[in-house]
Amino acid sequence: MLTVIDKWHRQCVALEADFALSGQSVVDAMNEIAQGRPLPYAITVDHGTGFISKVLDEWCYLRGVKLDFIRPGKPTENCFIESFNGRLRDECLNVHEFATLDQAREILGTWKHDYNHQRPHGSLGRLTPSEFAMKGQETDFEASKL
Repeated sequence: MLTVIDKWHRQCVALEADFALSGQSVVDAMNEIAQGRPLPYAITVDHGTGFISKVLDEWCYLRGVKLDFIRPGKPTENCFIESFNGRLRDECLNVHEFATLDQAREILGTWKHDYNHQRPHGSLGRLTPSEFAMKGQETDFEASKL
């Protein structure tokens, strides 16, 4: 599984499932994310094989995105994704049996939509991640008019 969270809005921007995820899989997911939102300044990752690949390193270099590796054995340095992954495991992966990869992707897509659009977060003032993102865009738009 590849999980990508926007640290500011707490939105799950990617939730990919496959039998194996390579550096190219990560790049493909980042390209898809980049179609709908600006690229981040940095991506915080662990030392998994998909993140230490040459293809992801080159993708980040060519786009000016910093790869910010956590220290080995220090998952708390990427606490947002660790918290999200724990919630995903407890609420989705441990609850469902997946017969096919397509079924897993469908269930994960439904869970992701619920997480982003239905669940208020205390850290976001009881707004859902999508509501918080929209509110932030409205604020950014208002500030740009000044």
